[in-house]
Amino acid sequence: MTETTFALTLHQTQQPKTKPNWDSLVFGKHFTDHLFVMDWTKDQGWHQAEIRPYSPFSLDPAAMVFHYGQAIFEGLKAYRGTEGQILLFRAADNLHRLNSSAARMCMPAIPVVEVLAALKQLITLDRDWVPSLPGTSLYIRPTMIATEAALGLHAAQRYRLFIICCPVGPYYPEGFKPTKIYVEEQYVRAVQGGVGEAKTSGNYAASLKAFQKAQEQGYTQVLWLDAAQHRYVEEVGTSNIFFVMNGELVTPPLGGTILPGITRNTILQLAADWGIPHAERPISIETVRSAAQDGSLTEAFASGTAAVIAPVGEFYSQGQTIRINQGQIGPLAQRFFQYIEQVQRGLVPDSHNWIEPVI
Repeated sequence: MTETTFALTLHQTQQPKTKPNWDSLVFGKHFTDHLFVMDWTKDQGWHQAEIRPYSPFSLDPAAMVFHYGQAIFEGLKAYRGTEGQILLFRAADNLHRLNSSAARMCMPAIPVVEVLAALKQLITLDRDWVPSLPGTSLYIRPTMIATEAALGLHAAQRYRLFIICCPVGPYYPEGFKPTKIYVEEQYVRAVQGGVGEAKTSGNYAASLKAFQKAQEQGYTQVLWLDAAQHRYVEEVGTSNIFFVMNGELVTPPLGGTILPGITRNTILQLAADWGIPHAERPISIETVRSAAQDGSLTEAFASGTAAVIAPVGEFYSQGQTIRINQGQIGPLAQRFFQYIEQVQRGLVPDSHNWIEPVI
């Protein structure tokens, strides 16, 4: 399946929505005036690309996304700079990762350059929806689904890509404060040879039971362990995970069961830039427990587009509460969070070309 170019048409809304209050944004509840959509067929490739007023679209009840789960998505953000400009952070990397997920799910690749240009047009049209208050941004959700109306298991012959946007505040209601994480030791997120490294919707549906159980017990998120031995740390429900042990920054290695996070990659690059000892290696939950007890584990944090950095104040594992850094934000989590936010808003030099100006 190859990338193709497409012509883009624009239909501007005649009924703009009322915007929410920027100082009380809830994540993922308010959507901008327009969306981007285009379709793919085996014969035509990508075509009928449009930016049009945000509205529902209809699908046949036999659309294969409902029956066989071919659905992938991405999450990225646009930020308001100090002089009013709008900046995307690592947008091309997100679109390339969408193509990696598409390849795993037997879906067509998107033309990254053209889709990025269309995304910029969408954001330019809805530029008044990009908030400027600290901690706010425009969250962007590209999604691809199988739309062929057919039963019988096979890779679909029709797909739809759409992009919606919503102004957001902090992902977690508590903001940049230490979270409480429940270590899941019954259910698993992904297995070797499965689709754990793809950002496919079924991964998130499969995680809901454990997430619900964790929330009922007062925990913010789930820490997943490996499926084979239920010993080795993999990732948090919506994020990758990092530990600081004996002065070294450590995160589990990618191996097909962990999503290759864009923020995870950013942190590893910054650690190299700053001369911070760091490693990607397997970490058992027993190591986490013993390191917390002897004091060699000094901080832990999760990383992801939605929250950027989420410090971890405690883990709960096998009936035991594992407190990290006395429940306080660690210095590395604070440093990464502040610096990445400064890069995203154009406040410090962008030495890695991570920023993509929109307007």
